[in-house]
Amino acid sequence: MKFKLFFILILSSYFIIGQENKVSGVVLNEDLNTPENNIKIYDRDRGFLDQTDEKGNFEFITSKENNQIIFLSPEDLFFEKKLKITNDTIIEIIFTPKVENLSEVILKANRIKAFQLKRLDDSKGTSIYAGKKNEIVLVAQTMANLAVNSSRQIYSQVAGLNIYENDDAGIQLHIGGRGLDPNRTSNFNTRQNNYDISADVLGYPESYYTPPAESLSEIQIIRGAASLQYGTQFGGLVNFIIQSPNTMKSLEITSRNTFGSNNLYTNYTSFSGTVNKLSYYSFVNYKKGDGFRDNSEFDSRNMYINLNYQITKKTKISTEFTYLNYLAQQAGGLSDKMFSENPYQSNRKRNWFNLDWFLYNFKLESELNEMTSLSLNFFGLNAKRKSLGFRSNRVDQIDPFEERDLIFGDFNNYGLESKLLNKYKVLNKKSIFLLGFKYYNSNNTGEQGPGINNSDPNFNFQYDLFPNYRYQSLFTYPNLNFSFFGENIFYLSNKFSITPGFRFENIKTQSDGFYKNINLDAADNVILNELNYSNDVRKRSFVLLGFGISYKPINFMEFYGNISENYRSVTFADISIFNPSYAINPNIKDESGMTADFGLRGNIKNFISYDISLFNLSYNDRIGFVQKLMKDGRVKTERGNVGDAKIFGIETLLDFDLKKIFINNENYRLNYYINASFIDSEYSSSAIPGIKGKNVEFVPKSNIKTGLRFGYDDFMLSTQYSYMSKQFTDSSNAISGNLSGVIGQIPSYKILDLSMSYYYKNFTFESGVNNLLNEKYFTRRATGYPGPGIIPSSPRTFYCTVEIKI
Repeated sequence: MKFKLFFILILSSYFIIGQENKVSGVVLNEDLNTPENNIKIYDRDRGFLDQTDEKGNFEFITSKENNQIIFLSPEDLFFEKKLKITNDTIIEIIFTPKVENLSEVILKANRIKAFQLKRLDDSKGTSIYAGKKNEIVLVAQTMANLAVNSSRQIYSQVAGLNIYENDDAGIQLHIGGRGLDPNRTSNFNTRQNNYDISADVLGYPESYYTPPAESLSEIQIIRGAASLQYGTQFGGLVNFIIQSPNTMKSLEITSRNTFGSNNLYTNYTSFSGTVNKLSYYSFVNYKKGDGFRDNSEFDSRNMYINLNYQITKKTKISTEFTYLNYLAQQAGGLSDKMFSENPYQSNRKRNWFNLDWFLYNFKLESELNEMTSLSLNFFGLNAKRKSLGFRSNRVDQIDPFEERDLIFGDFNNYGLESKLLNKYKVLNKKSIFLLGFKYYNSNNTGEQGPGINNSDPNFNFQYDLFPNYRYQSLFTYPNLNFSFFGENIFYLSNKFSITPGFRFENIKTQSDGFYKNINLDAADNVILNELNYSNDVRKRSFVLLGFGISYKPINFMEFYGNISENYRSVTFADISIFNPSYAINPNIKDESGMTADFGLRGNIKNFISYDISLFNLSYNDRIGFVQKLMKDGRVKTERGNVGDAKIFGIETLLDFDLKKIFINNENYRLNYYINASFIDSEYSSSAIPGIKGKNVEFVPKSNIKTGLRFGYDDFMLSTQYSYMSKQFTDSSNAISGNLSGVIGQIPSYKILDLSMSYYYKNFTFESGVNNLLNEKYFTRRATGYPGPGIIPSSPRTFYCTVEIKI
């Protein structure tokens, strides 16, 4: 009934608003005749309309016949043009910027857009998005604490996301959704500027590196249907788009300094510019702090450089290098009893984590002709992750100050991905064809053994000192993957399109190495010491199919739908790392399934932005945790294939620009949004007794975020309220945690955030309070580091940021 009422309201508003016409076109540089990206387009009366993409394309809707349109560069240079619009119109704009001061109204509108989300076009560059559920987060509009990558705020309008909130430095991102484990965003294909950045896309798809939010222009999120173009994963795609070089200056410097609670200090400094055909963007980012718990200090250094060379008007080459190094002390996990006594206590002061991450990318982009575009991406990773500390299946156990457990991961991989997009006609109807391939090769190493018995972050193995340490293993993981994929948009009319697609995968994963079985008696004498060799090779080839539809009956409304097959292979952590908190089922196997979306979305005259969708996720052989009786009579948590699961629900976002109703003054801004998802789930079948009919892990039934944003002149104020209902962490739906704290319920919680900003010439001042009501809560039960056990979330914290741009 509510859906019908909303549909009627949208249709009614169409007739009230009147006949609208679409204006589209391209903005070109007056000297080079090359596309101008990041040009913002305004109407003198209505404000912001659109922003040009990397090819200079733009599109907006107008019901006026006479339009005074302004094209504004990032440096506040502008070009103004009068347009008389009576029908749908395609125009070409040669950008000839003026240098005098632009009106304050437009400058203020340039800083804050009406909405903080937008949608992807049917196609862009060498990618196809038609019929797919997608969101683009405009990072600068989120009013978030960008210095610490505040995920709860940055992704506040992305419906249905489940977020781990335990990293107060924001160094790692943990997002899931629809029953997918948020741990290190491992169920999404994570990319930076369209290339992979995770440890190993197939064997270990965890994202230890997340670009600093201060460097980002937008974050593209495409749900499960992304499997066809970007991989096999259930979650879809998260693509971080770093800011583009300044095309109007040879050098622009932006520096941001943030101070906050718990001795937080961060500095972000970027350098950007264009000299002839060469453009560049680079940044350095430093973070340090004590953390909100004892034993949780951190120190992080991140550097990035992007160089671009415009060979011809239609061909560009670019290269990127990213380096991250950080050291973090890990306060350890808690049991349920410990959390209720004091959620911020810590009994681990010898646990440390170190990361050394180097990414590189070389890219060629070319428009072969007006109808055909080609992209070629060569990318790679050389990285190390090291975790050191005392772990026990009893998290309340006092550290005996013996040798520590040291786990070392060495990741070396590279890949080549190429895509060709061609626009053509079939029976006089336009079509868009995409064909691509990806080659991926990785050779990684995982080693586990004894670390030194002091408290220092010494990440060297100590086999000579502790030859009888129980948990010793050394494995190499040579993985090879080749995929071939394609999609085609068939426009059956100007309003209706279908998009079939496929992805062929050939995967070879291998683990080759040994582990030791060492048993000691009560006097620490060795009674068993055996070496076990293992060589596991898994080969598989398969085809994933997908199909999408898009129907746009009127300018501000689109019905979309998509169905796609998904697949996830067993990872390193699933098969070869010994963890005292749980065991691995030796028969564990890959997961498969299918994702379907159907929804309605649009933007009514920059007054209402909306997206309402239904989804269904079918999961076969889902990997999870069960309680199992071991041969020695103990009950222990085991990780393996639990059974088949179904997850279904509704995801909604409504964002209102209330200024058009309450305040008829361009100096003011007033927005209200509500983002709500309601999800249900169950295990439909399982070979394990007592699992069928239980709820699936990581599925809160209610997930709501709502907020209000108010602005006057150069001042902005934003509030956000978040509510998450309870969720389970294992398939038995256990409520109370066990001794290790690994399984059990995550209780519901509610959070209030407040943030504000003020602009003055070249300066920006930002401040805020996160978790204003000081809620004591947690979002995660870690199975390994930084636990095991309950990892509490941050209490009330404050921050203040000063930015200068020259």
